[in-house]
Amino acid sequence: MDTVAVVDFGGQYTHLIANRIRRLNVYSEIVQPEITPEKLRRYSAIIFSGGPHSVTDPNSPTVDPRILDMNIPILGICYGHQLIAKLMGGSVYSAGSAEYGRAAIRITDKNTLFAECDDTEHVWMSHGDSVEELPEGFSVLASTDDCPYAAVVHTEKRLFGIQFHPEVTDSVHGMEMLDNFLSFSGVQRDWSSKNFISEISEDIRNQCGDRKVFLLVSGGVDSTVAFALLNTVLGPDRVVGLHVDNGLMRQDESAEIMTFMKENGFDNLHIYDAEEEFLSVLAGKYSPEEKRSIIGTEFIEVKTRAQKKMGLNSDEWMIAQGTIYPDTIESAGTKNASKIKTHHNRVDVVLDLIEQGLVIEPLASLYKDEVRLVGEELGIPHNLVWRHPFPGPGLGVRCLCSPGGTENIPTHDASTVQDIADAEGYIGQILPIKSVGVQGDSRTYAHPALLCGDRNWENLDSISTRLTNSVRGVNRVVYALYIEDKAEYNLVEAYLTKERLDRLRVLDHIVTETLYATGEYDTIWQMPVVLLPLVNSAGNECAVLRPIVSREAMTARFCPLTDTAIESIIAQAKEIDGIGDIFFDLTHKPPGTIEWE
Repeated sequence: MDTVAVVDFGGQYTHLIANRIRRLNVYSEIVQPEITPEKLRRYSAIIFSGGPHSVTDPNSPTVDPRILDMNIPILGICYGHQLIAKLMGGSVYSAGSAEYGRAAIRITDKNTLFAECDDTEHVWMSHGDSVEELPEGFSVLASTDDCPYAAVVHTEKRLFGIQFHPEVTDSVHGMEMLDNFLSFSGVQRDWSSKNFISEISEDIRNQCGDRKVFLLVSGGVDSTVAFALLNTVLGPDRVVGLHVDNGLMRQDESAEIMTFMKENGFDNLHIYDAEEEFLSVLAGKYSPEEKRSIIGTEFIEVKTRAQKKMGLNSDEWMIAQGTIYPDTIESAGTKNASKIKTHHNRVDVVLDLIEQGLVIEPLASLYKDEVRLVGEELGIPHNLVWRHPFPGPGLGVRCLCSPGGTENIPTHDASTVQDIADAEGYIGQILPIKSVGVQGDSRTYAHPALLCGDRNWENLDSISTRLTNSVRGVNRVVYALYIEDKAEYNLVEAYLTKERLDRLRVLDHIVTETLYATGEYDTIWQMPVVLLPLVNSAGNECAVLRPIVSREAMTARFCPLTDTAIESIIAQAKEIDGIGDIFFDLTHKPPGTIEWE
């Protein structure tokens, strides 16, 4: 069977590349940069992934240069493109302005990668470095205003380099470009993604042996599919599910999950009330990473207490998790990857259990879209499989905290935001708070910019992209939907208290019910509602609406809401005691992660 090797330089999308190749019916495997040319000879084509490093750094990952002379078709993506150029004698430099988000490439050669493409194609960029000088023998296939070597080829050596990411859904015809590379490589199309369940089932049986499985079930898509899969493969007698009400759930969610799961035949699911325990260990905590770590560790502690209470012998049981691949890659789960944020299922105590072989994660190599395909194959009801994703730490990462004080905002960044906004007829400022982002495959922790002005989504999208590309200290842009008094904000001391969580729960419920009422729920992939420790001039906390569309969670685009939905949400939010200004998150991923923490 023909196989494509994806060389992993730690890029956020490495596994996404492998996934896309399999979707094109060609088997793919991920290999490390240290692989020898001799071992690579068994592959029919090679793809170099992106990565968080700079090829100008002498300690950055590389490959044996002899690989480029093997006459095996090679496609370098982003970092991989830059590495090929460097190894072949070209030069790479740190660009004056980075590109994060959609870009329009102008195609000048349609003979190979861009066969059947338009003269101009919209693709997804995420890079700071660029190829400055092409090596001898290379010619240009496509370019942009900021990137003259957006796509290049060395025809004789069968080497391609592209600065953008065809593997993400925001590269409109990216799949066709990958398909063209496979056709150029002459590989056989004899792999099918329908093998997922049979492969995963065999892995489950081999890993579990005679042991039983204990799974924490949040009620979200991932844990529900993992629960159903384990029930199918091992039988319900060998599987116990536990739903933990940790006080970080949405309004009435735990009760609804238990009712829903029981109605759909999951009789081996139990519930454990742990609100007091979670809020106690989270008291006074504000760091996003610390909160995630505490929540993940407490889940394991609760699991241990619940097992003991249920009379289960821990020696006979394995722990199962509904971990999917984005959880792993964002937690720096591969050798050269950069940590974006620690997922609750990737804290130290969980990693120790994984090392001991006590954790099974049947969905760990899949993305959200693939998990849903598996769920549908298993016969899980549509409304369960297609629920909006909800993070494992729940509202714990949507209720932002702070010890108070002030944020040091660089004067240059603040003036640049003002100038860019003013040039487009908007008022712009940087908010005194930070959130997590991902830019150039690396984690950022930076400020959001706030825009005030006309609600023109196209203009706001354009300004948002320009701000995050131009201002180093900004990784997110929000728009003021509603201002209670004046656009003046102070960072205040605020933690995860029941009062703040209840306030967020009410607003989140209003938003969800409004989306159902306006028919927008199914067009939106996920809808985080975020409470900020920022108070407005009237002394009330600000909140953020974050509707996005995505496919696999590795990239996302903000999704405008209708005026009807927005006005309804604002009218109801004004009645919530303590809720002030309402912002709308305009940021795509990258540069902003889906969640703020």
